[in-house]
Amino acid sequence: MPEFVAVARVGEIPEGRGKPFTVGSREIAVFRVDGKYYALDDYCPHMGASLGTSSVYDDTVICSRHMWAFRLSDGTCVDVPTLKAETFEVRVEGDEIQVRLPSPE
Repeated sequence: MPEFVAVARVGEIPEGRGKPFTVGSREIAVFRVDGKYYALDDYCPHMGASLGTSSVYDDTVICSRHMWAFRLSDGTCVDVPTLKAETFEVRVEGDEIQVRLPSPE
């Protein structure tokens, strides 16, 4: 069963921003929008730029390399809907922000 891993503490990710984290062998970007947390694979599926350091606009992250937008809720690219960034479940336990990682294959 996939497990949750603590990546940050509440307050470490500013409202309307994202931050990249290394979790095991994965690079994951965690975003905070309207007090809710979202997690995506940190690498843009288009050309590999970091999404965690890119700009957030409403409910999307705009890749800094080519300005493609990805919905935080499901990772779907607004510009090319067949392209998706992997998403991860996020929860807050106490003051920890935790991300559920997929089971290793």
